Amino acid sequence: MPELDVLNQKFRNFGILEFPIQSEIANSKVSEFLNRVKLIVFFLFILIIPAVVPAFAQIDFSGEWTPNGNEDSIGNPYVGDWLGIPMNEASRARAEAWAASVQTLPEWQCRPHGFAYIYRGPSQLRISKEVDPVTRQITAFHAEWLRSVDVPIYLDGRPHPSENAPHTWGGFNTAEWVGDTLKIRTTHLKEEYLRRNGVQHSDLIEITTYWIRRGNILTWLNIVYDPVYLTEPLVRSQEYRLNLNQQIPPYPCDVVEEVDRPKGVVPHQLPGTNTFVKEFADKIHVPEAVIRAGAETMYPEIRKKLK
Repeated sequence: MPELDVLNQKFRNFGILEFPIQSEIANSKVSEFLNRVKLIVFFLFILIIPAVVPAFAQIDFSGEWTPNGNEDSIGNPYVGDWLGIPMNEASRARAEAWAASVQTLPEWQCRPHGFAYIYRGPSQLRISKEVDPVTRQITAFHAEWLRSVDVPIYLDGRPHPSENAPHTWGGFNTAEWVGDTLKIRTTHLKEEYLRRNGVQHSDLIEITTYWIRRGNILTWLNIVYDPVYLTEPLVRSQEYRLNLNQQIPPYPCDVVEEVDRPKGVVPHQLPGTNTFVKEFADKIHVPEAVIRAGAETMYPEIRKKLK
């Protein structure tokens, strides 16, 4: 009987012994009784599975994390260090007009770092979590650095707000699990720098972030999309190491008059007057055209222009 063959195959898949039902007794009362027993056992097995199989394992990213060093100068990069960033003409013009002393202005002194930059900044990271008291599932993570706002990351399925909603330094963040990896979508960020040397992003930026944990190591992968200043997505990563003895201190900030300058003066460089870009090119012995090559500097073919 084909039906019995199918049923026996299902039992073999679940490790349940097959009853020796022969075709010659398939229509007997004994066979009918045994078939019913097998069906009862099968359905009981199905009902028991949810009780014995553990719930979906969610990786715990909470803790105190210390940034590992990387090849970039994440604290104070040189003006003109635009290599590996797919900048367009508008982005380069904006970066050339930038002057580091703008950060001495009262409006800049106590502003927090934006979400697109701070994960690669020279600051420790704290991640905390919210847990639903009934389901005991993680409903949100919170990321916070020394000079940042609290950044909530929601896992409860809420939608992103209207494009006209207020933009903040931390943006609006939602996340979903992709296996053991957390995938985060960020929108509604204020305009801010991608690097602290004048490379800016617009308030139309959108970021896809992946958190990957391997023991005591957290890999933070960012993919930045900016239709205003980038010609391609910018992919960068940062690694953190779990630090059980770390405690991020408070960061009280008072605005002071750091530089005596006339009222209304904003530090800047006029077009064509920024000499620091050429100085950086000379320092690392590459043509200035390479510094300005944008997305080309992301690929190995750029080496042909170094000759």
